[in-house]
Amino acid sequence: MSTDIKDIFKKNNGFLKSKDLTFRNQWNHLNKMIDSGDAVRLKRGLYCIQQKTITGQNREVAMVVPWGVFCLFTAWQHYDLTTNNPYEYHVAIRREEKIVLPEYPPIKIYRWSDKFYNLGIIENEQIKIYDIEKSVCDAVRFRNKVGIDIAIEVVKNYVRRKDRNLNKLGQYAQQLRIETIMQNMIMPML
Repeated sequence: MSTDIKDIFKKNNGFLKSKDLTFRNQWNHLNKMIDSGDAVRLKRGLYCIQQKTITGQNREVAMVVPWGVFCLFTAWQHYDLTTNNPYEYHVAIRREEKIVLPEYPPIKIYRWSDKFYNLGIIENEQIKIYDIEKSVCDAVRFRNKVGIDIAIEVVKNYVRRKDRNLNKLGQYAQQLRIETIMQNMIMPML
């Protein structure tokens, strides 16, 4: 008798890799789950149950990386600064930290020096995340790696917010040495 696909999802904290499926009827069941919206294909060979998609911060990741801070795509999505839906959690740690990641959930680690790591951390319900201004600065800082279109989307959505704090954003930009670039991006949007 084949293992039920829901048991595989449960065993792997809501995630499933194609190598976990050994029987043809499991593939059929997975395809039916995707068609009905109960499961989502995150990338080639990686699937998750719909309620486990990365729309909110997950305590399991915070337990796996207790000194980690949610950053970049995960933080941008948390603050509704991007329409991009990441298939993995983006977590910053100190450069010297050692970590062994589990197979599930998918986590992308960024190793930052103390200067960049410590700036703008807030803790909300036992989960650490960078505040919105630091997250916007990170979009500009890593614009060449994440894509200029995503960086512009993040900045544009931040400028539209009523709760924006341009003074704090400017202070962070100055500390991160991206002040001129930030001004050049924001000025046309104001």
